[in-house]
Amino acid sequence: MPSLIAISGFDAKGPACFLLELSGRRFLLDLGTGPDAGRMPDLAGVGRVDAVLISHGHPDHIGALSLLGQIGLPPVFATAPVTALSPAVAAAAGGLLPVRGAVLGVPIETGPSGHAPGAVWMRIGGEDGLLYTGDLSVEGSLWPCATPPTARAAVLDASYGAADEALPDQRAAVLALAAEGPLLLPAPAAGRGLEMARVFLEAGHEVFLCPAHRRVAAVMQAFPGWLAPGGAAALAQLLAATRPLGPEAPACGVMIAAGPNAEGGVAARLAARFAQTGESQIVFTGHLGVATPAEVLTRAGRAAFLRWNVHPPLATTRALLDAIAPAQAMAAFTPAAGRRALAAALPAAPLAETAELHW
Repeated sequence: MPSLIAISGFDAKGPACFLLELSGRRFLLDLGTGPDAGRMPDLAGVGRVDAVLISHGHPDHIGALSLLGQIGLPPVFATAPVTALSPAVAAAAGGLLPVRGAVLGVPIETGPSGHAPGAVWMRIGGEDGLLYTGDLSVEGSLWPCATPPTARAAVLDASYGAADEALPDQRAAVLALAAEGPLLLPAPAAGRGLEMARVFLEAGHEVFLCPAHRRVAAVMQAFPGWLAPGGAAALAQLLAATRPLGPEAPACGVMIAAGPNAEGGVAARLAARFAQTGESQIVFTGHLGVATPAEVLTRAGRAAFLRWNVHPPLATTRALLDAIAPAQAMAAFTPAAGRRALAAALPAAPLAETAELHW
């Protein structure tokens, strides 16, 4: 009987790590850390794993690859863009995830999930198997998203619970702030940052990009098949029309810097300075990690929070359930309150109340 156990990622905005047992194989789906307080999955008792399948390259999905030795040093499979962007994935790589093929004899299909460069959902074991969305977004402009196929079981990105605000409304709110003066937007380089830059550039703002964002844009130019229509031209324009952003840069225009919680990189230096001088607004747009500068500054009123969707709002979750039609589904990456709110909003959905699926 196939089964899935959430080692981490159920009833918490915690690191992604799911153990799938199917067709005589044991797969770990993602192996992340954080996003709160450097949390790592507890692999005690997991035992040997045949392979680790990576949905995308964000730390909360790959940040614990250093723990591979605890599960027998299995090979890691990811897409070509994720492998190119992540040294940790490249160092452990056993091969590329297929679009349609097999890993260790088990049928696997993947499709772009729209959340980040090279991000995918994956169906493991065919229509009687599991559909794992990883992190998913249908609202972005650079990273494409394909509708996943049917499966008997599903693990869904439920990061926003039952929230249903659409990205155009969120973009309008952040654009309005940019009209008031300099704006610092800490963001993941391999994610929403470049999409934000595209929006502000097209709106006529002067945009500054840190080196981490510029590297991602340059690398992804070599993977045009992983870009949405018009994406290749958009990346070329971003590299040509934006200006470099360093840690000592003056407050000017729209400044987009890694990382998303101002926990490091150019964003950390700029956020610390601007919080003291007030010369630029600071707006965080993703999960506020516990005890990170993002949470501290926002709580103190020195920064603002305005969400910029990179996960499914309620309407998308409803559409995903219709497309996948699972007999069982797990709402992942949201606290228990978010899971309960989602279940109340979608009373017909077969959402599990525990961290296990069996079918």
